[in-house]
Amino acid sequence: MPGTSRRGTDRASRLARAAALSGTSGKVWPADRATRLLEAIIEPGDRVTIEGDNQKQADFLASALAKVDPARVHDLHMVQSVLALPDHLAVFERGIANRLDFSYAGPQSRKLAELVAANAVRIGAIHTYLELYARMLVDLTPQVALIVADKADREGNLYTGPNTEDTPTITETTAFRGGIVVAQVNEIVDRLPRVDVPGDWVDVVVPSPKPYAIDPLFTRDPAKIRDDNVLMAMMAIAAVYEPYQVRRLNHGIGYATAAIELILPTYAAQRGLKGKIASHFVLNPHPTLIPAIEAGFVDSVYCFGSELGMEHYVSNHAEIFPVGADGNLRSNRALAQVAGQYACDLFIGGTLQIDAQGNSSTATKGRITGFGGAPNMGADPRGRRHESPTWLRAGQEAGESRRGRKLVVQMVQTRQPNGAPSFVEQLDAFDLAASAGFVLPPIMIYGDDVTHVITERGVANLLRCRSMQEREAALRAVAGNTDFGKRQSPETSDSLRRRGIVMFPSDLGVDMATATRDWLAAKTINDLVTASGGLYDPPAKFRPDAIR
Repeated sequence: MPGTSRRGTDRASRLARAAALSGTSGKVWPADRATRLLEAIIEPGDRVTIEGDNQKQADFLASALAKVDPARVHDLHMVQSVLALPDHLAVFERGIANRLDFSYAGPQSRKLAELVAANAVRIGAIHTYLELYARMLVDLTPQVALIVADKADREGNLYTGPNTEDTPTITETTAFRGGIVVAQVNEIVDRLPRVDVPGDWVDVVVPSPKPYAIDPLFTRDPAKIRDDNVLMAMMAIAAVYEPYQVRRLNHGIGYATAAIELILPTYAAQRGLKGKIASHFVLNPHPTLIPAIEAGFVDSVYCFGSELGMEHYVSNHAEIFPVGADGNLRSNRALAQVAGQYACDLFIGGTLQIDAQGNSSTATKGRITGFGGAPNMGADPRGRRHESPTWLRAGQEAGESRRGRKLVVQMVQTRQPNGAPSFVEQLDAFDLAASAGFVLPPIMIYGDDVTHVITERGVANLLRCRSMQEREAALRAVAGNTDFGKRQSPETSDSLRRRGIVMFPSDLGVDMATATRDWLAAKTINDLVTASGGLYDPPAKFRPDAIR
């Protein structure tokens, strides 16, 4: 096994260089020498993964990597799920790295586009999360992984607490192919509450000077939910959740999906839907789900990660969330992505643009945003073999006789908050592909996977369309007062309504005059705290007394 032997020799020499610099024995490395450690174990041309998750960040190690000497460490190939921090791009600005494979770059999307235009970054591909993890096991295996955890003991065992997220996955891809794993931790303890990553997978532990960065990405303040969001939520329940009896589902991030969660105990309950819809979620612990949980709507929630402030609430609801013997949530992004694809009958989420074919994308001019998990959740899994009433009904509506269909719903207002139209003849993603040199445009969800589009105007049921022309007409019918929508005659839209392909609020029995915030089971963050029995502890930026 010559390949294994070479990897073992290479690994041993790198660790020997590090040991010569450490000044200590064992796996624990002093924080003030973190950059020297990385210069010892990383070689030019290495593939390096750094844990940049949706929420928690190996921020101290990211900063240490950005400070290495480019004369010693250069031409790195970064493989990471999320680009969230300025230091994630500083390695390209300083010439430490020049290649990138990633999934999502929301907060750094504009800067990334600038670096690509300046030829400072060569992007291999933009992946879904699950796709990137898969390639890390096959042809993008890292030589070095920089990960993050809550606690470690001196043997290198790690405790990730509620926010496990990517940690076990990227650790395993590296540790079992002769790579080196370095863990940033908040503290060293003698005994861990539980072991989430075994110590023999971890080579070095670096206690960070301060706790790792973590963002409450999935928190939406009910006070910011508008009447239009409530109207769309009511139509979603009336046109999708109720007729298809959707019980297993995933919600994307946004005020429209937060509105759905908050009207389950009110509007959905009034329609007699408790126990019939929205009982099994694959979802981070959304604070806006608290009233539905307390009302008995929700049977289970499997989580990608945690959410700041929800730790105590989750720990006190082990009957709903996966909670360990230590009393804390055990999350796993990779497994949740699998569950979201194969165990859920519905994905519902937002986007920035939809074209005439129903393709959607969050990539716009001057921004390389990436995808995250939406393309995985929002794809009809052709390998699925188990049936459910929801899946079978969707398949029957689509004209399928031998299989069902996953419901993939895009909720979007006809115009974005800045006034830009959400419906366009051609996605900006096509122009972005040309300017960035991508082989394919970065489409988030392909139109042939989308089953419904919901706007404040109405619902387009694309399952019932039997041609591309009908699909396009259905989309134009719900595009409202946009150029895209104006290109269709009212007569065509009326014909689609008569056939049940397009449904306006009145067609669904939704009274627009009463589609207001009054339906929300919680109207403020404080209402969520009250609904939780005081167990929800909102992050500072969501506390009214913290606003200056």
